[in-house]
Amino acid sequence: MAQPIILDGKKLSTEIQDEIRKKIDIRRTAGLKIPHLAAVLVGNDGASTTYVNSKIRLCKSVGMQSTLIHLDASTSEEELLRVVHDLNTNPDIDGFIVQLPLPKHIQEMHIVEAIDPSKDVDGFHPVNLGRMQLGLPAFISATPAGIMTMLSRYHIDTAGKHCVVIGRSNNVGTPMSLLLSRNTNPGNCTVTLCHSRTKNLTEICRSADIIIAALGKPKFVTGDMVKEGAVVIDIGISRVDADNEKGYLILGDVDFPNVAPKCSAISPVPGGVGLMTVVSLIMNTMQAAESRDKL
Repeated sequence: MAQPIILDGKKLSTEIQDEIRKKIDIRRTAGLKIPHLAAVLVGNDGASTTYVNSKIRLCKSVGMQSTLIHLDASTSEEELLRVVHDLNTNPDIDGFIVQLPLPKHIQEMHIVEAIDPSKDVDGFHPVNLGRMQLGLPAFISATPAGIMTMLSRYHIDTAGKHCVVIGRSNNVGTPMSLLLSRNTNPGNCTVTLCHSRTKNLTEICRSADIIIAALGKPKFVTGDMVKEGAVVIDIGISRVDADNEKGYLILGDVDFPNVAPKCSAISPVPGGVGLMTVVSLIMNTMQAAESRDKL
């Protein structure tokens, strides 16, 4: 079989950043407001800090304004709700995120539901999730949005295909199953949503034209689970101890060396969906700013 197409998130992200940069330059020349993204980080979780910092750097790179609000881990739910309220009512902020996970004493859904849906560029608010399900204009959470962009830009044929999504999280697996089943392009798939209780998972995956792995278990999808010519999208990112200079490896949910030879296209980890997730957040912020132009 021919070498698979590598769905290169770094290359695609760079192209999209260039497009956004040009849009912002046009806005600046026209005297329009420069889009402004705010990020709220509570505590000092290493992965969250890295992720938020990457968003702030990307904003700067494309010429977008950004604000980081870093709160102590002991911040109360009431105090965080006040910060959310201030961002909701601040006309200079086009969109904002509250980085998850939050400290255990804060109920995440209370915070998510307090965010103005028109500024919810993470796409986690029930209003945006509901509008997405109905096919109405909405902010789509960054990882599913990034995957849909990747499928579109690489011209992956999805119509009539059997897609197996492994993982049913509210932020990735479930939205992906809905997006790919809609009457859109990409879309029009017959979708099977699998999870930890699914029986005969290997057999189900072998029937798939497209596999989307989003369960957070390194190398879970093995070569014997994938049929020849399948498209495999790997969303997982796990840090595994290793005897190297860094002391760890970043692995996806897919056993890449053994799965890739069977694929027509596959996304790597790192260098795949993760980079598309960050740029999708910037795309959502641009969308928010453009929506506010019409108000």
